[in-house]
Amino acid sequence: MFIRTSLIAATALVAACSALSTDATDATEERNKQTAAKFYEDLWFSQNTDRYVDYVADTYVVHDLGPRKGVTEEAISQKEIADFFHSFGEMTGRIDYQIADGDKVATRWFVDITPNEQARQMGFFDVEGVAIINVFRFNDEGKIVEIWNHRHDPELPQPPDRPE
Repeated sequence: MFIRTSLIAATALVAACSALSTDATDATEERNKQTAAKFYEDLWFSQNTDRYVDYVADTYVVHDLGPRKGVTEEAISQKEIADFFHSFGEMTGRIDYQIADGDKVATRWFVDITPNEQARQMGFFDVEGVAIINVFRFNDEGKIVEIWNHRHDPELPQPPDRPE
């Protein structure tokens, strides 16, 4: 009888710990999804780029197309990149969906750009609903520490190199 009661108690304890762990993981994943959504709202869908400090750790690692592969950058780089693209005209977007798994959040979003006259003279054209997928890795404090960037460049105008 003692062994049976002990096994039942141990099973209940494991189930309770597992439920607590799942609840904590779900809460962290939801927090990270909300942080990612606010990041896009402020930096890419509007020009609240000074808010980058709310979302990005002091430094982060970027995995991008071109030479920005495995590069560590200062958080301010996210503001500078967003400001650079906003300088070419009106840029907005919308989130299609997000998927969270542990400390990572994948977001599929669409960008819309209406270029200003200067950008049109440089070869920019209207962009409507070009899909971009980013994967962010978050630290324990809920800040972005790693970014994987996937976009369909043939559908996007190519700006001149951004200043370093």
